[in-house]
Amino acid sequence: MVSCTWRDVLPFAALVMVQFTDIGAATISKAAMTKGVSSYVLVAYSNALGTVFLLPCFIIQNKVSLTFSLLGGQFLLGMIGSSSLLLAYSGINYSSPTLASAMANLIPIFTFILAVIFRMEKLDLRRSSCQAKVLGTIVSVSGAFVVILYKGSVIFSPSNSPDQNFMMISQQSKWVFGGLMLAMVCLLNAIWGILQTSFVQNCPSMITVLFFYNFFVTIQCTIFSLIMERTWNAWVIRPDIEMISIVFSALFGSVFHVGVQTWCLHQKGPIFVAMFRPLGVAIAAVMVVIFLGDALHLGSVIGSIIIAVGFYAMMWAQIKEKSTTLMENEVQSLAPSSTQKTPLLQCRTSGEDV
Repeated sequence: MVSCTWRDVLPFAALVMVQFTDIGAATISKAAMTKGVSSYVLVAYSNALGTVFLLPCFIIQNKVSLTFSLLGGQFLLGMIGSSSLLLAYSGINYSSPTLASAMANLIPIFTFILAVIFRMEKLDLRRSSCQAKVLGTIVSVSGAFVVILYKGSVIFSPSNSPDQNFMMISQQSKWVFGGLMLAMVCLLNAIWGILQTSFVQNCPSMITVLFFYNFFVTIQCTIFSLIMERTWNAWVIRPDIEMISIVFSALFGSVFHVGVQTWCLHQKGPIFVAMFRPLGVAIAAVMVVIFLGDALHLGSVIGSIIIAVGFYAMMWAQIKEKSTTLMENEVQSLAPSSTQKTPLLQCRTSGEDV
């Protein structure tokens, strides 16, 4: 009988909770933007509040000397992260959280493509794992095109409006534009993940990395948002859905999400963490129908399924490669060295047998 401890169950529960909070933040932000709140204001205020939340942790636990390479690296990552956030909020505003969660499954696909382009990973098509990676990449990208370009008929809608078909046609261009923005977000996140891996190895304190990353993102997003949003009334926070979305995004986006992801990466590894991404598509589909009153379209369902198939093909390939590498290392460690001499007792025994 297999016994499960809290250390085995907690990563599962934590990552499922992350999917709920991520989609919840996207859904609340979409509701706020639907009521006229600027996406630039949401990005600037939520990151600033997230930095304030992280400041006490940084002051208490900071024991790392600050270097130019550390600050410069986090400033570069902040530029990528701020661009990604601004595009993500705008993409959700033009489309929906369901499309955003579906497109998020492209992040490991773009990571694999970048790793092959920059020769960080060898592509040997004779191996089944590499064939699965290439096939998964093609399938996932095809699914992304389906989600973006084909909205399809309405499967379920909480309200039956007579002008629904007209609205669907008129909003098709915005849906495609939002999908392209979210695809760019996935590409930026893949670049961010590759760079962050190398930067984190040189800094033992995750709190330091997290704080300065959010600090630089806040500065960059605020400067860009002030340039794009020059209506001063838009910067006045109202105690309604706008304030709720800012606080929720700051608490669960900047602090809870990154903290849980970092802990689960340390406990279970990146493959385990990545496997929970397709769960967000189902959660988003339910949330947008219940809380936003949006319709569920056939194209989103078909494209999400295609992306999930390609995603899990990529995950299977990574698991197979990892197990193959472990087996090869075990064989090499157990194999006798070519310079190892046969024991003298064994030679005598062999001679007596002869």
